[in-house]
Amino acid sequence: MTTLAAGWTGHDTRLIGAAVLGIALIVVLITKARFHPFLALVLGSGLLGLVAGMPVDKLVDSFTKGVGSTVAGVGVLIALGSMLGKLLADSGGADQIVDTILGKATGRKLPWAMALVAALIGLPMFFEIGLVMLIPVVLLAARRSGKPLMLLAIPALAGLSVLHGLVPPHPGPLVAVDSLKADLGLTLGLGVLVAIPTVIIAGPLFARLAARWVPVTAPEADEADAEERPERRPSFAATLGTVLLPVVLMLGKALADILLAKGTTARTVLDFLGTPLVALLLAVLVGMVTLGRGLGRDRLSASVAASLPPIAGILLIVGAGGGFKQTLVDAGVGDVITGLAKDANFSPLLLGWLIAVAIRLATGSATVATVSAAGIIAPLAVGLAPPQAALLALAIGAGSLFFSHVNDAGFWLVKEYFGLSVGQTVRTWSVMETIISVVGILLILPLSLVF
Repeated sequence: MTTLAAGWTGHDTRLIGAAVLGIALIVVLITKARFHPFLALVLGSGLLGLVAGMPVDKLVDSFTKGVGSTVAGVGVLIALGSMLGKLLADSGGADQIVDTILGKATGRKLPWAMALVAALIGLPMFFEIGLVMLIPVVLLAARRSGKPLMLLAIPALAGLSVLHGLVPPHPGPLVAVDSLKADLGLTLGLGVLVAIPTVIIAGPLFARLAARWVPVTAPEADEADAEERPERRPSFAATLGTVLLPVVLMLGKALADILLAKGTTARTVLDFLGTPLVALLLAVLVGMVTLGRGLGRDRLSASVAASLPPIAGILLIVGAGGGFKQTLVDAGVGDVITGLAKDANFSPLLLGWLIAVAIRLATGSATVATVSAAGIIAPLAVGLAPPQAALLALAIGAGSLFFSHVNDAGFWLVKEYFGLSVGQTVRTWSVMETIISVVGILLILPLSLVF
């Protein structure tokens, strides 16, 4: 502590105060004034820069530079991921995965099957889209099997949520990887390694407790007409191959970088195919053939076009988060936090997790928590070995999922879809999210000692 005090200056105090005020303004605007997170991040960045003493022209330049670099690095990947997810939904491919897996699972296997279905569907889809798709499946499975609703709902929610927070190409992990300059393929591989036991613990295992705590049954089915689906659905093998293609390509690149010498033909090819932009683009093009075969040209074109408008808000939040990150860095806040963490010998992984937890609890947004925490912690990632940088991105992602409550849109989606009270939603969904976050960081910290 003496060393910390000796190295501390009034300028450091001003910078930390600026960061606290900027984050506080973002929190108040989102939670109290109900501002869109994009506007809140813009205004919070402005307050941070002005209080930190940045010239106005430098502040504007810093923010716009951060927005541009983040959208350039992440925006196209989010768009491609959204296209793949929309093709999966509109073609009936998602239904094919559900029907195939649930057709082979009965009795005690059903909760585990729900987790597997959610993980596969959630891989290329945003959480909200995957949730809307899975709700009818969960309700139908609960009605047919007669099992408690939470016994099947919690595994499905856990599969979606873990993928959303830890595994690219979801927006949060992509932004963390971009901010920390981590290797995407390595982050993906380690993310899957952490995700599997996390889903098991927070899903099928916790579901047994949740079903006892909240012993509700599935609401009665509505008489609404089913959404139109193509007569010919893609096969299970074609659907699964398309969904897993970008994952395999990116993991292939990560393994090639570790196992193959530079300059060899095999590594050059795998590096090209495993580049995130190329891997996702190939998956979309393959999906247009394998998944879009039963749609026809007009519906295929409409499906791809319809995938883009829903992500406009996400892209704006991600871009503004990048601007906030760059403002933090250029103002010098990151350097101060880096110095504090190094002098105190505090784990960057734990610090990143704690910052993400605090912002998640305050704002309710996992994406805002991830982009803000990644911006604050980014200077600590400089000089880290690739596995450590990847684990830091995962630690931030795990923190961003901590205890979803009434300020999170996901909380209300789960409550309304499953017909729960606020208290029941807290005892199931909120506790499940906390388990995911805590189990995630407890798995990540030991991995940092191995890699």
